[in-house]
Amino acid sequence: MQGTGPGNVRNGPPQPTPDPVSSAQPWYTPAKLWHRKSAVIAAFSVVAILLHLGLRFGFKLDPSVYRIPLYVTLVLGGLPQLYDLLQKVLKREFGSDLLGGIAIITSVLLGEYLAGAIIVLMLSGGEALENYALRSASSVLAALAKRMPSIAHRKRKAEIADVALADVALGDILVIYPHDICPVDGTVIEGHGTMDESYLTGEPFQITKTSGSAVISGAINGESVLTIRATQLAADSRYAKIMEVMRESEAKRPNLRRLGDTLGAIYTPVALVVAALAWAVSGESVRFLAVLVIATPCPLLLAIPIAIIGSISLCARRAIIVKSPVVLEQIAECRVAIFDKTGTLTYGEPALTEQLIAPGFVQPEVLTLVASLERYSKHPLARAILAAAKEAGVTLPEATEVGEQPGRGLQGTVSGHLVQITSRNKLLAGNVPGADQLPPVAGGLECVVVIDGRYAAALRFRDAPRAESRSFVKHLGPKHHFQRVLIVSGDRESEVRYLAEQVGITEIHAEQSPEQKLALVRAETAKAKTLYVGDGINDAPAMMAATVGMAIGQNSDVTAEAAGVVIMDNSLRKVDEFMHISRRMRRIALQSAVGGMALSVIGMLFAATGHLTPVAGAIAQEVIDVLAVLNALRAAFPPKVIHDL
Repeated sequence: MQGTGPGNVRNGPPQPTPDPVSSAQPWYTPAKLWHRKSAVIAAFSVVAILLHLGLRFGFKLDPSVYRIPLYVTLVLGGLPQLYDLLQKVLKREFGSDLLGGIAIITSVLLGEYLAGAIIVLMLSGGEALENYALRSASSVLAALAKRMPSIAHRKRKAEIADVALADVALGDILVIYPHDICPVDGTVIEGHGTMDESYLTGEPFQITKTSGSAVISGAINGESVLTIRATQLAADSRYAKIMEVMRESEAKRPNLRRLGDTLGAIYTPVALVVAALAWAVSGESVRFLAVLVIATPCPLLLAIPIAIIGSISLCARRAIIVKSPVVLEQIAECRVAIFDKTGTLTYGEPALTEQLIAPGFVQPEVLTLVASLERYSKHPLARAILAAAKEAGVTLPEATEVGEQPGRGLQGTVSGHLVQITSRNKLLAGNVPGADQLPPVAGGLECVVVIDGRYAAALRFRDAPRAESRSFVKHLGPKHHFQRVLIVSGDRESEVRYLAEQVGITEIHAEQSPEQKLALVRAETAKAKTLYVGDGINDAPAMMAATVGMAIGQNSDVTAEAAGVVIMDNSLRKVDEFMHISRRMRRIALQSAVGGMALSVIGMLFAATGHLTPVAGAIAQEVIDVLAVLNALRAAFPPKVIHDL
């Protein structure tokens, strides 16, 4: 095993990050103001309604005065809403908001200006909430851009100069300081250390880098200085390719139909037909207006958003951040669950799983000697060995003459024994006695132990599955109606297959690049609605292509931006909680909306037969709204059972 060499450790200069394209534009550009128009209309409507009520009941002014704020709201807020609805009608999109537009017109014709202003507020407020909650492509790409340095440290002769990333040419010699992000793909020509490539490859461990090792852009350097030769331009490097895939994924994101629109597509024609028949049969236009007043789809416009907002609030209290409200409506319909491996079904950290002891040595003694030496190493596998020693309860003696030379591994003296921890290849190249007893190559990582010049043991490590992974996977079918469960990972097939056996998944796709993950998720989503759960940058394009994208943990800003849901506690139990909250939200929303619409239909029949005037219909509709809203508010309170694990 080879650890982090001492190297020439120094901190590189601070590196500015490029401003995202979106941040270069002021917030008040015409395009941005247009996208924010619903929020502006909603805020203006609130002020106008409050001003109207103040003038009417506080100062008891003449109607011609206290109605002025309502007139302004209907003109400045209602007309843009009606224009948008007209565009939808021309595209043959008939949702619940269409009845809202008709109700605005009806309220003006009836002289019910306050009701019209409230409908403007409901329409614009719902649209503003949706626009605020949904992410844009620029936010995801901006998060990607923030991770990349804008400069590289180019070395020519004895001088090191900072140059723009775009000026790096093929063959340039670049210096990567400790904790820097690698700017381009390249090959190490000097130095010895480790790099964290898990954001990009899905491999859970830090990868040792020495002369001749390949490095990829976006990887995070460890504690040592590395000198590399650029083998790709910045625009052609691995990280840039992921950004290209991200843009393509955003452009082809699935267009999901909302629950309110689905119900509205049924309710709106029914209301219009009833209103038209009432007018045609009776010959009284007032019946048409009365039917439309009580048919105003407030249970759809109010109850469903309130149930969603309440559920988002409940999720937040459970350390679940809902970034896209639509996922609350869609996850109950997902039938294919797709999981990344590293950090999702596993902890993302190596664990000592096997200790293969050579004849003549005993396991407790070997573990004691190795762990005593590993206390002085910064290698990622050292933590796994120390954790195993702590679990075994062994007492660690002091080690002396500890050294870690590049290419030779870690060595030192413990309790009078010379202990060396190295790799399989170094052992075989050194003609160490007992090397013929070395076990065959297997999956995972390994280190080889030499004690007093003789082969003593092979220690094997794997990324351990989460404690709840198997039970979680097992319950997805019977409890949440998933028909297929897949692992899609950038890791090696042996590692993926090993984990799949541990957690009970039979369908795997290993060694998948971000492009391949994206293609696979698109193909699956075309056949059925999909849930994709991951935690790395290499998962972000696939998350955006899935019906529901979910990020576990806070390891990547990019993944959090791409996902519709972010699980902050790094736990699969929280994924299950979200499914329960979503299912309950959908049930409450349907109860509120369908129940409210059913009562409205009864009211429409009374209005159509002349038993309800427009004013009485408005009062009846308000009672229905209150009942629907009160029921929808239940979504904000936790149920008795919130998970199955």
